[in-house]
Amino acid sequence: MRTSVLGVAAWASISGVGAAQTDNIGHTRHTVHHNEKHATEAPSPARFVTTRSSEIVLPLPEEKEAFTFAVFGDRTGGPVDGVKVLADAVHDVNLLEPDLVMTVGDLVQGYNTTGPWLEQVREYRGIMKELRCPWFPVSGNHDIYWRGEGKPVGEHEKDYEAHMGPLWYAFEHKNCWFIALYSDEGNPATGEKDFGKPEAQKMSPEQFEFLKETLEKAKGADHVFVFLHHPRWLKGGYGADWDRVHALLKNAGNVTAVFAGHIHRMRYDPWDGIEYVTLATVGGEQNSTVPDAGWLHQYNIITVRKKQVAMAAFPVGAAMDIRELTGELANQCARMADTPPRIEGVLALDSAGAARQTVRVTVTNPTTRDADVTVTLDSGDSRWLWAPDHRHTRVGAGKSGTFEFEVRRGAHGMDEFLRAVEVVTDADVLMPGHRYALPTRRHKAAMSLRNVPGPAEPAANQALSLDGRSAVRVRSDQFDLPDGPFTLEAWFKADAWDARTGLVTKTENSDYGIFVSRGVPNFTVMLDGKYVEAGTKTPALKTRAWHHLAGVYDGAEVRLYVDGSLAARTKGSGVRGTNALPLIIGGDVGLDGNPMSYFKGVIDGVRLSKGALYTGERFEPARRPARGNATVLLTNMDAMPAGYLWLEAPGGVLGEIVGSAKLVESK
Repeated sequence: MRTSVLGVAAWASISGVGAAQTDNIGHTRHTVHHNEKHATEAPSPARFVTTRSSEIVLPLPEEKEAFTFAVFGDRTGGPVDGVKVLADAVHDVNLLEPDLVMTVGDLVQGYNTTGPWLEQVREYRGIMKELRCPWFPVSGNHDIYWRGEGKPVGEHEKDYEAHMGPLWYAFEHKNCWFIALYSDEGNPATGEKDFGKPEAQKMSPEQFEFLKETLEKAKGADHVFVFLHHPRWLKGGYGADWDRVHALLKNAGNVTAVFAGHIHRMRYDPWDGIEYVTLATVGGEQNSTVPDAGWLHQYNIITVRKKQVAMAAFPVGAAMDIRELTGELANQCARMADTPPRIEGVLALDSAGAARQTVRVTVTNPTTRDADVTVTLDSGDSRWLWAPDHRHTRVGAGKSGTFEFEVRRGAHGMDEFLRAVEVVTDADVLMPGHRYALPTRRHKAAMSLRNVPGPAEPAANQALSLDGRSAVRVRSDQFDLPDGPFTLEAWFKADAWDARTGLVTKTENSDYGIFVSRGVPNFTVMLDGKYVEAGTKTPALKTRAWHHLAGVYDGAEVRLYVDGSLAARTKGSGVRGTNALPLIIGGDVGLDGNPMSYFKGVIDGVRLSKGALYTGERFEPARRPARGNATVLLTNMDAMPAGYLWLEAPGGVLGEIVGSAKLVESK
């Protein structure tokens, strides 16, 4: 192998390219720095090898020792199940494998007697023992304060030192010193322990002398880190006793940072070159006032180098296990996210706007892992009511769960405030080390206005405007096309063509559809297990011009008419292959029932009919198709009640809007 040795000028020339690309970033966060760049070394044959030739220098990191440690905030002062958050933090940190984990107190709930205190200590230690690295306790008020009969001198101090460790101590690691202090010694005169009284927040002469001696011992260290529970430097109820401690730390000259907790929020308060850092919680009470500003469950990761220290906070649960995210798991999660729920029960409103219906939602778990699934209902119309409020269950691997709701609406009429009822599904795929949350999905429950007079024909003809990401979905159980001859037709004006563009389709290895890919019209029907297609060989359609397409199957052949003229015909017969997928207006239908291969432009006058409506070489297409005895489905884009598309046939059926489809004047 050979090494590549090059000049700095080549590297500089590449760096200059970035300036032209920064306009795409949209922010400057990556230019905010707290430390100097890491020292590097030029590549040498001993450390850098390649079999390729390049003029680009790739500087190498210095071979100097660096390490990381983690800091956990308060576990207690909150719900009993806060230990779950602590366990999540242990899981996260095990993925990072720092050299050690420090704490800042309030490890157990405390405020009790020895018996329950010991149970809480066993619980805490049982979780922390799962860390792959050593961890070090620091005592807080919850760990020390006693409540109940028989309060001993020092309260839980003896219990703590018997089962957790010394109240103050220090140790050295990689030429850095770590000092744990005790900030609940209490009033030196009365022994009262109260973190809200300055006279009870004083460091004893014994502990002060220990700190002084330890700093002397650590005077040759690269860094000294100090840990305690109460952030006494904030003063207030703590008083001013920390001033003399700070002076001692400042004079040492190598105290880099001091860490504390207690206030359950993050704070950074540098003072005289010392970084004072207050952590939030790992399971303690958390009101989440502004999570992004530090009110959250989090831990700190500190990276230590000889001349500088990097600090970062991570939300508990944010670490992802690379080894767990196999291709199989990721694909299964995507499959479940893409599988829509089956929603049964049509919300049929009467002429007064009232409805009562049982809605059943079936969620399928196609993965090889269990999934926790929650289903709720939602609507922008508060006059819809349902029970229960939500349903939750664990759905086994490869199984389905059904969730049932009773939905009703009073006789509130059908005004401009009428809105759909949406089914909201949330799911977590469960793995041993993590819950993989799928995106929240929202699907409209079907609504019917069969018992409601239809809208009046608008004064100006309207069309459905589609932006290339929108469509209308009509559930297959809302219309019935029997086997045999049929006709599918539509008016449209395209803005552009894609390589694959659906116009009105129900095709998914079955059924039928009209496509206009690249301006080439095509009508497809699945007959006896194979597609029979009628289409032009070359583009026959123009953009920004109205066209009418009609696909006809008469039992013996499939025909395509373009603007009323026969354009293609193919012999074919047999049983039509069917599916339970929706009919898509403005795209093709995917296996999951969602639209794809979208149409961009406007569509009008979509009609599906029994029988072969058109024969011969030529007919004059009606600009506004009418409903007849053979009509199975018809929409002239007359109205969008409650965010649905009104269908004139079947009467009162509504098509679900996907995306931002809207009605515009047809021009």
